[in-house]
Amino acid sequence: RPQGMVQESNFEYREQPIPEPGKGEVLIQNLYLSFDPTFRGQMEDKPNYVPPMQIGDVMRGVSAGKIVKSNHPDYKEGDLVRGAGGWQDYFVPAGDDFMSFEKIPDSVSLPNSLSIFGITGLTAYFGLLDIGQPKPGDVVLVSGAAGAVGSVVGQIAKVKGCKAVGIAGGKEKCEWLIQKANFDAAIDYKNENVYKGIRKHCPDGVNVYFENVGGDILEAALGCLAQKARVALCGGISSYNSEVPPPGPRSLMSLIGTRSRMEGFLILDYEKHFPKAIKEMSEWIADGRLVVQEDMQEGFENAPETFFRLFSGQNRGKQLLKI
Repeated sequence: RPQGMVQESNFEYREQPIPEPGKGEVLIQNLYLSFDPTFRGQMEDKPNYVPPMQIGDVMRGVSAGKIVKSNHPDYKEGDLVRGAGGWQDYFVPAGDDFMSFEKIPDSVSLPNSLSIFGITGLTAYFGLLDIGQPKPGDVVLVSGAAGAVGSVVGQIAKVKGCKAVGIAGGKEKCEWLIQKANFDAAIDYKNENVYKGIRKHCPDGVNVYFENVGGDILEAALGCLAQKARVALCGGISSYNSEVPPPGPRSLMSLIGTRSRMEGFLILDYEKHFPKAIKEMSEWIADGRLVVQEDMQEGFENAPETFFRLFSGQNRGKQLLKI
């Protein structure tokens, strides 16, 4: 298991015969892999909202691919599917694993099925709209704003008539947020004081804070909340590879004075509402109000290195791998 930052040595590349599907089963060829920070936590041997991975397991991850052999009446060869395929290029899902797969509509590309119409876009949609509850004129602050979820959060905030301010690392990412993703302002945490940047761009306080990072950035944001602010806790990628949990934010008590609410959420809770979200986001993409950004790497052997990009800040938008 990883100790601190996940390493190449935590993975083992294995080759084995391609399995044959049995009665009622299908053989899937993975074509794209999705990379999400949440799977780093599942590599630890400790309680989580899902059981941890065990040594020797196929590395977990969402994938999109095609059925190349089918002995199932509801699936035919050539059908495109998405589900919890993990880091493998051919496999036969069985039991509960098979139930996690769904067909990808003809109108949706395989990469889009893993990004804007996958965990990424849906997390942004429900986290902002249900937990953050933005109102026209609100100031929405987003950490990890150039990442897969954050970049979508800010754009949805703009669709809803809000001011969007993003926190990202580096001049290039900050420029992209403003020029391409329609954010109103961006704070470069690598080259400026985040607290001062928030005060500058949000002089009347932050109404909605969407948290992807944790640590010092969370502490700075909590110190800049407006009255009755809402904080949506999506993740804390800054500490996912830490051997010792970081200290809690010293500004936590500011929630009392501002009468603010901080709430965590899991995208799994909204599954029955996915079709509505996908329909609405499709309309925003069609009319140009939502830009989809995908960071595409290539080659199955590069899966670990692609995963590392999430934690080094190299990715811009959704991190994918074309197998």
